[in-house]
Order: sequence, then structure tokens, then C-alpha cells
Amino acid sequence: MSGETQEFRGFDAYSPETLDLAGRRFIIRRATEADVPALVALLRDDVLGAAREGSAGEGNSGEGSAGADVGSPAADATVADDAAAYARAFALIAADSNQLLVAVEEGPAVVGTLQLSLIPSLSRRGTLRLQIEAVRIGASAQGIGLGTAVFEWAHDCGRRFGAGLAQLTTDRSRTDAQRFYARLGYDASHEGLKLPLD
Repeated sequence: MSGETQEFRGFDAYSPETLDLAGRRFIIRRATEADVPALVALLRDDVLGAAREGSAGEGNSGEGSAGADVGSPAADATVADDAAAYARAFALIAADSNQLLVAVEEGPAVVGTLQLSLIPSLSRRGTLRLQIEAVRIGASAQGIGLGTAVFEWAHDCGRRFGAGLAQLTTDRSRTDAQRFYARLGYDASHEGLKLPLD
């Protein structure tokens, strides 16, 4: 198994790190509950993400995710339901030492996010896996190599916390993302499948 045989503590010891890039300074830190609206906005600021996350809430195009007019009782209820769902999800992530939800911050603004998960496994001789999900870099920080730098940071972070294999999933329609991951050294070795359980 990669890592030590000492007591496994997941990401408990993680502390913020600085990334200097293109004359700009970014802080990669554990996300807080107060970051959730900014993180959800990053997830929604994407064609596929908008469909998955809905469009309810502030700063959207005038319709709630249920198609009701913003400010109507139906839209207000949808926004409240969405906020409660994200709050529950954040609480579960924050309580699990194998999860690290990060906010990439530049000054006071959250400009990126991703979630790292450490997955213990018997396969591959007990190799601890690093799952990388929900990676988003906001428009204000694109085009300077921050995506590549964040992935390099994530790989290093995974190694430091004992992972021996990094893995991710991406939608088949994201051909640009697939080329990006290939440049980082990822091999499309497996077919990923999903089944909604609700």
C-alpha cells in the first residue's frame, strides 16, 4: 500500500498552500460553509454544470430551476431547497477526513474549486486512490495555466497524503477536457458508468 502503516487520518493535517503563477498569488485552502454559494456558482458556470446544478439563486437569468419567476413562492422554495441540499452536502464533506473540498482564492475572491477524495481499496495491492472531481476555474483566472497548476498541486497533495493512484471522471462531451487530461498523463483506461438512484 502507498503511504505509511500508521493510523490513517485522511486530510486532517491539510493546511492552506500558496500558488504563485503569472505574477498572481492564489491560496488553495479548505473550503468553509461560507464559500458554498461561490463554489456552487462556479459549478453552475458551465454548460453541463448549469444543467446538473440548475439555475436557481442570485445572479441568474431570471428563472428558478423549476422554471418559476424569480421572487415567486415556487422559485423561493426551490432556492431554499437548493441551499438546504448544498448545506447538507457540505456538512457531510466537512465531517469526512477522506474528503478535501478546496477553494482556490485570489485576494478575497474564490476563483476555483475542486474536491479530492481518498478512497481506500483492496485492489492494486491496497493502493489508496485519489479521486479528483468537480474541478472548476472561473473565467477571471483562466488562460494563465492555473488548471494545470491546480492539477499538479492535487497530484502532489495526494502523494503527500499516501495516494498511489489518481483518477477522475469526465463527461464524454468534454473533448477539450479529455485532451487536457491526456496532456497531464491520464490514460482513458476504463469506461465510466452512472446510474441515478432516485
